[in-house]
Parts: sequence; C-alpha cells; structure tokens
Amino acid sequence: MRIRRIGRLLALVALFQACTDAPPPPVELGVPLALAEHRAQTLSEVRYRIALDIPEDRSDPIQGNTVITFQWEDRDRHPLVVDFKDPAQRVQRVVVNESKVEWTSEADHVVIPAASLRRGENRVELAYLAGDEALNRSDEFLYTLFVPDRAHFSLPVFDQPDLKARVSWELAVPAGWVAVANGPGENQPEIPADLAGEGVHREMVEVVPSPERRTYSFRASRPIPTYLMAFAAGRFQVEMARRGRFLFTMYHRETDAAAVDRNREQIFDLHQTAVDWLEDYTGLDYPFQKFDFVLLPPFQYGGMEHPGSIFYRQSSLMLDESATQANYLGRASLIAHETAHMWFGDLVTMRWFDDVWTKEVFANFMAAKIVHPSFPEVDHKLRFLMAHHPSAYGVDRTPGANAVRQPLENLREAGTLYGAIIYQKAPVVMAHLERTVGEDTFRDGMREYLSSHLYGNATWPDLITILDRLSDEDLAAWSRVWVEEPGRPTIHVAIEDGGEEGGRVLLRQEDPWGRERIWPQSLELVASWPGGLERSTVRLHETEVVAEAWTGRERPEWVLPMGAGIEYGMFLLEGDALEALALDIQELDDPSLRGAAWLVLQDHMLEERVVPGAVLDLALAALDEERDEILVGQLLGLVGTIYWDLLPDEVRNQRAAEVEEAMWRGVTSAPTATLKASFFSAYRGVALTPGAVARLRRIWAREERVPDVPLSESQEIALVEALAVREVPGAGALLDAQFDRIQNPDRRARFQFVRPSLSADPRVREAFFESLADDANRDREPWVLSGLGYLQHPLRRAHGAGLVEAGLALVEEIQRTGDIFFPGRWLGALLGNHNSPEVVALVAEFLESRPQYPHRLRGKILQEYDGVRRAVRIVHGANSAPAWEVWP
Repeated sequence: MRIRRIGRLLALVALFQACTDAPPPPVELGVPLALAEHRAQTLSEVRYRIALDIPEDRSDPIQGNTVITFQWEDRDRHPLVVDFKDPAQRVQRVVVNESKVEWTSEADHVVIPAASLRRGENRVELAYLAGDEALNRSDEFLYTLFVPDRAHFSLPVFDQPDLKARVSWELAVPAGWVAVANGPGENQPEIPADLAGEGVHREMVEVVPSPERRTYSFRASRPIPTYLMAFAAGRFQVEMARRGRFLFTMYHRETDAAAVDRNREQIFDLHQTAVDWLEDYTGLDYPFQKFDFVLLPPFQYGGMEHPGSIFYRQSSLMLDESATQANYLGRASLIAHETAHMWFGDLVTMRWFDDVWTKEVFANFMAAKIVHPSFPEVDHKLRFLMAHHPSAYGVDRTPGANAVRQPLENLREAGTLYGAIIYQKAPVVMAHLERTVGEDTFRDGMREYLSSHLYGNATWPDLITILDRLSDEDLAAWSRVWVEEPGRPTIHVAIEDGGEEGGRVLLRQEDPWGRERIWPQSLELVASWPGGLERSTVRLHETEVVAEAWTGRERPEWVLPMGAGIEYGMFLLEGDALEALALDIQELDDPSLRGAAWLVLQDHMLEERVVPGAVLDLALAALDEERDEILVGQLLGLVGTIYWDLLPDEVRNQRAAEVEEAMWRGVTSAPTATLKASFFSAYRGVALTPGAVARLRRIWAREERVPDVPLSESQEIALVEALAVREVPGAGALLDAQFDRIQNPDRRARFQFVRPSLSADPRVREAFFESLADDANRDREPWVLSGLGYLQHPLRRAHGAGLVEAGLALVEEIQRTGDIFFPGRWLGALLGNHNSPEVVALVAEFLESRPQYPHRLRGKILQEYDGVRRAVRIVHGANSAPAWEVWP
C-alpha cells in the first residue's frame, strides 16, 4: 500500500514538472525570436573580452580568443546557446568556469550543457578561428560590419540587440598597421561617463604605426549590442582635432593631401555641430567615452554608427573640388545621422529588429533638423521633401510595398527589413507625429523616452505610450495605419463648379489596395486664383473633406495639397487643374511648392495621365530658369529617367542633341560652380550623339576644360568608364591609360575589378557576371554594383536582359551572404534600366513559378519590377505588362 502511494506521489511530481518545465528554446540557423527571448530572460550583465591575432597575409586565418562573463538565472536549466557560424570547423576549445567542457554544434551555435553552469556569475572562454564573412579583409586593412546579425559570422557572441554588453578588444596587428575600436585605447582618457557632467578634455594621444608587430588594447566600452561592436585595423593615416571638450580622431586612406586639407576641418566641424545640437535637444551629454571615426574606401554604405568608432564611406566625406551642393548637404546629413545614432539606437536600442526602423527614423529626422543652421541658404522644407518623398513613393506605389514596422521571427531575415520605407517614409511619418502633438510635446516625449531607457532597450509602443499620455490624440489608432500598414492613400482633388452658389474644393481619399483604410493627416492646401495664391488647412480624417474656407467662391485654377511639404499620398488633380499647375510651376516663388508640383506631375506621368515627352519639355524649359540647386538636381534626375527609360529608342535618338545641348547650357551658364558640376554630371550621363561623345573624350584627354569644374581622379575615372560603355574606338587603350593615371591604391583596385564589365566583348562581360556567383567575388559590394550597372546600362539592354534570370536566381544567396542593402541594390542594378516586355515576362515567370519564395525578397523584386512594368506600359502600350492582379 505504501509503495503504491509513493508511486502515485512520484507520478504527480513528474506530472507537475511536465506542466511547469518550459520547453528548450529552438536552436536553428540564425537567431530565432524564441531563443532571443529566453536568453534575455535568463542572462544579464554580459561582458566580452575579445583578443584577435591578425596575420599580414589575408589568406591566413585570424586566431581568436573570447571570454564571456555573465549572470545566469535559468530555473529550467536549459543548455546555454552561444551564436557562432560553422562552430564544428572553427571552435578549438571551450572552457566554462575554468573547466574544459564537451559542447555540441547545432546549426550556427555552440551549445554548452547546463551542468557546466552555475547560478549567478559564469565565465565562458572560447578559442577559435574567426570567420572572415563579416571582417571585410583587404591586403592593407580590414574592418568589421556586424549589422544586423553578422557578429556571429565572425565571433562567438549572444547575437541579439537586447543583450547589451561591455566589450573590450585586444588586437595584434602587422607592422605598419594601426587599430581603432569601440572603447578608449589603453592610454586614452575618457569623456566622462556621467551624462549630466561637465566633461573634460581628452589629451592628445599620438597614433603612430609601429615598425614591428604590435598589440592594441582597448578598454571596456559602455553597454552596446553586438551589431555595434566594431574595430578597424590597417594602414591608415590619422588626423586629430579638438573641438570644445572633445578630441575627434579620424582614420582615413586618402592619398591626395590637398583633398585631406580641403575637407578635414569641415568634417570635424560638422561632427561638433551635430553633437552640440543633440546634447541640447535631448538634455543628455554625449553618452560614450570617445569620438573616433574611420573613412573606408569600399564601405558598403554611407555610414555605420559604432560608438567610439563610426565607419563612413570615404568618398562621402572627402569631397572633390567640384562637389555639388547635394554632395555637401549629403555629407552634413550623413554625419548628423550617424551622430544622432549615438543617442537614438546606441544609448537606447530597439529590443528586437522589428523596431530597427525607430533608430533610423530618429536619426534621419534629427539629421534634417541638425543641418539647418549649417546651410542657411538652403530651403530646408524643400530639402526635407526631396530627401524623403521621391524614394518613399518609389516603394509605396508598388505591389511590393512594406509597412514601416514589420514582424520578424528570426534575425537572419533582419536585413530584408531595410529600405526606403525605413529611411525615407518613416521620417515623413515622424514629421506628421510631431505636427500632431506639437514640437515641444514631441521633444519632451523624446527626452523622457531616452532618460527612461539609458543604455537599455525600448520599443515603438514605449514611445507611443509616452506621447499618448502627453497628447490628446489617439496615437495608437494613428500608428496602426501609418506605421503598421504598407502603402499610401490616393487623394483625388476635385474643383467643383457650383454655378451661382459658387464652387467648392473636395478632397476624397481611396485605398489603392482595396482595404478601405483611412490615413488621417492634415493637408495644407495651396490654391491659385487670378489674384494670387491662398492657403487653407484641412484635416483629412475621413473619406472626404471639403475646404470650407473656399466654399461658395469662384473656381480656383488649381489646388496643390502639399503646402507644408510633409503631406503624403498620390494626389490626383481632376479636370484641367494639372495642366494649369504645370504651366504655373516656374512662376511659383516658393521652391518647396515647385518641388511638390514636380512630384505631383511625376505621379501623373507614371499613372499614364500625362505623356513623358510633355514632362520632358517642361523640365528642359525649367532647367533654363531654375536656380535652386535641390530642384535642379531633382529635374536632372527626372530628365535622365524619361530620357533612358520612358522614351522609345528612336525618340530618344531624335531628342538626344536637344537634351545634350540643354545640359551643356547649364555647364556654361549656371551661376555657381556647384550647379555647373551638377549639369556636367548630367551631360556625361546623357551624352549620345557623336559630337557629345567626342567632347567627353577631349575632356578626358585634358584637351578641353569644363568651365569652373576641375576634374578629380574619381571624376576622370567616371569619364573614361562612360566612354568605354559607349564603346568608343580605342576604348581599351583609354582604360589602360587611365589605370596608369590613378595614384590612389584603393581606386586602382576598384578600377581593375570593374574593368571587365566595361568590355565591348559580350563574352568578357558574361565571364565577369558569372564570377559574381562566387560570394568571395562579391566582397566589395559597391564595386560589384558598379560593374553590374555597366552590364545593364541602357545602351546594353539587349545583352543585359540575358543575364536577368541568373541575377534573380542569386538574390536569396545574396541576402544570406551580403550586407543589409545589397539585395535591394543588386535588384536595382539588375532591373532598373530595363523597359522591355521580355524582361517583364521573365520576372513574372520567375515569381509565378516560385510561390514559396521568401515574402520580403519577393516584395523587393516587385518594388523594382514595378518601374519596369510602368516603363513597358508607357513605351510599348498598356497591354505589354501584366496587371496588378498577377501578384498574390
């Protein structure tokens, strides 16, 4: 009887354990959300000490040793999962709490038995060969790029954003190399940790390459996520400058001393301006220990916000003598963006990558504010409009449009979240939010958001909760359609004639996706009457709204609903209002209104409501009068798009001389050197007639000068590449001569890589393309995109079309092995110059034959396909492209 009772008791205990023990987190490729959530609940106070021995020969492996310390509280005592790619081949030894342990390799993880761990503090040490995948190794330098989930491609870590850790580095490097990392060097004083403190000067510390092999040690950083851990090492030149309480240090590889002298002080000044503005706006001192940055020639994108070691693409900061205003604005915005990340993204980090957009929108939104004082001559309302709306519209008008905030089940898919919606639409949405709650309330909410999560993690709902409390608006409902849903509204603007009772202006919004959604927003209407312009604001929070202020009055000539420069949607002007607006564009004194009018006109063109030839006529005429450099840049881009993509070949050939002459008039008559440079770049892009091509050749040969536009080494390279793709006689000899001209070793390497894509021999071009199937040949992503762009140049469409299917087949692998922007940019280079029914049919067949194709990659293909589809419908007729209904 007693034995039976004991048996029942044991059965009850087993049942209780079965009901209370949580299942182990999934261990699969990447970092699944369930695993990340489990680790966030059971691990804390994480620290990394990483030592790497970097050999001189980049083909030799890098020996690594990492010590991870952490607090562990797992009542279910599940195994510890450390993320590391190919651990079975790379891990040499695992020691836990001073004892060597038997571990297992599962997917891309090191799995350590719970029996080797203890409650509280633990120490795990791993010896391994570092993976090259995220180390970007070259003969003379290397740099890390771990965003979004690539730290574990090279190092053993807990690769998720909500396990922030202090990281220290020890880097043994070859003779002649220097190194930089997140924390301060062993001899560098820190900027004070107290966010409310006064700050102190960092002492000037000489950074000199050693003639012998040397080890650089970097003290522990403040808490940061793994995607922000970073170092660079190599043959760099070092510049330092003191600004206020800061000592800024810049590492670069520019060999042109004049270029360095021309840019250095401006680069340091722009960083200091950004820091000062952000400290004032946030009420928080700069939150990290030092401010170093590295300029890298082949960097995959504009910049990356590693605390203590920001990385930039060198050409984005080291500007040529003939740089345009857009280049100067772009540099200032980039520096402001990356500096803003020190607070928005680095100090306070999203909990999971479904909110990656928050760090990018805050950085872009703040950057737009920061650059205002540095460019008083610029219309910043126009700048915001043109920096955001065209790119965002380019995605939101397509069937591949995505929401700002997207669900994410595994970090291995995080790279597919990036694109124009995060970077360009989201700042517009944020501007709507600021206008809704008021600037002061918005700033106060941002300050509370930051101060509540110092060195921690937060979510978008956390911010909305704060602002909801400070505002009378229903921000949760507003967020659902603007943040959680894709697309944009279609807003019809009708001017109705009411006879004796007068007319009215009616605005009616539709959901182009047929979901009956309403996008609430305020619209500042601008209307034209014979006596001048008038403005009136309406709240479009329903399907329809009437501009009551104008009801009963005579009929205006046109109404433009983008007076504030942040209104968002496809605005369709009914009746003859579009023609009236088009004829008035250059009469508008406000540059932001002219910019908005051009955007509306372009939407109508892509909707086949106005023919491209007519828009081209208007744009060429406007370029003879327009002096706002932002608008000139927009118009030059519009001319290029129509010229290459939206005109039949025979029409383009007929109009080539006219377009070339308009561009050269700008070169010779524009009032500023920066405008002349913009026109010359456009002239180089459209040159097609024998006379224009001959002029480019004379300029490259230094037989003819471009007025007030000195040509740098980079510009001469671009010029000879333009000649080669036009297959001028003797192009091979020109390319040989240009290679001999190039002094900078990084530009020489890039030119040598790209050269086969310029060949007149299709077999050479095909061999270049086939080589890109090897991911090792895709390491230098900007070089790859340049080469692919030349393969798919409009003059080579017929041959390039034969490469499209193979290029599409590589997209999934490119997403797995490349960096975050590479899949979208690959597709842009592959498809963006095509306008043939054959390519449309090929893309349609590719997707229709793969119903299980990854959803987000499918969306990216559709985003690029949409431009090709529209071009085909415009150039070849409405029945040449599949309708929207083709797509699920």
